[in-house]
Amino acid sequence: MAIVAVGVDLAKNVFAVHGVDETGKVVLLKPKVKRADLLPLLRSLPACLIGMEACSGAHHWARELIKAGHDARLMAAKLVAPYRDGGKNKKNDAADAAAICEAVQRKTMRFVPIKTEEQQSVLVLHRSRDLLMRQRTMMLNAIRAHLAEFGTITAQGPSKVVELVAKLGSEETFAVPEIARVGLLALAAQLDSLATAIRDIERQLLAWHRQNAASQRLETIPGVGIITATALAASVPDPSVFKSGRQFAAFLGLVPRQNSSGGKDRLGHISKMGNGYLRRLLVVGATSVTRRAETNDTRTGAWVRSLLGRKPTRLVTVAIANKTARTAWAMLARNEDYRASAMA
Repeated sequence: MAIVAVGVDLAKNVFAVHGVDETGKVVLLKPKVKRADLLPLLRSLPACLIGMEACSGAHHWARELIKAGHDARLMAAKLVAPYRDGGKNKKNDAADAAAICEAVQRKTMRFVPIKTEEQQSVLVLHRSRDLLMRQRTMMLNAIRAHLAEFGTITAQGPSKVVELVAKLGSEETFAVPEIARVGLLALAAQLDSLATAIRDIERQLLAWHRQNAASQRLETIPGVGIITATALAASVPDPSVFKSGRQFAAFLGLVPRQNSSGGKDRLGHISKMGNGYLRRLLVVGATSVTRRAETNDTRTGAWVRSLLGRKPTRLVTVAIANKTARTAWAMLARNEDYRASAMA
């Protein structure tokens, strides 16, 4: 019988392939396939359903398989794990491929949208910028700590450290030994290099934002800037995957974790599952909304002010981030612009 479903366990060099026919009988079993042989093997098969876990390189393989005429689908690894027959076979590549093949055929399975090369490229910019920002923070903290060793205390804030470093390079009377000055100036040079790289990436993001309609619409949401808008537009290629705004907020980990039983609903802290980078951007943006709540004359502003009167500020920012995520999903799914609700 013809192959109807194939599970591929992705790796760097050696892959596992498991295929079944319409009766569930195993008709293709390749526990060790070299990287160079994977595409030729799958291209030689008739058009069928091919499942893979959404891991490193998965979107690339999915695009290649779609070009070959297959129906390629990606799944979260945690959703595939229950289909692994752990009682009979220990975890290995062949067992993983069999579990993937079983999971991809389930009608209730939730699949990961396949990103285009352009969307992945934008996310590479975001990840690179995030890494450079962390390194910049490390450099600032290191310079501040080293200067404190010689009795020079710097006020908090990147601009204060930059000003002090400028004096360090220009004033010979600065109270730092010459040997230490060499090390500090090396850190300062690295700090300048990081700042230049971050600015270059942000210019690239701005250029992409200006040519992407979805990103431009998302920027009009209060608390959403260019960085958050481009990240959302690139991370959510198909908003129809989520049935509602709440499901999208749950994907970002912005909904309470449930521990309900016996007909009693028990809600705890937010789950913090899913895309942590998007969640952090939304919470940071929500923080700016709370700071401007007093001057916001919309219904959203009145809602924020009422929450601030009853709840802690951090809890309010998470609630705003949840609301922003739902709004963003609605705008992406319905292809609509943001409409602020004015006070009656």
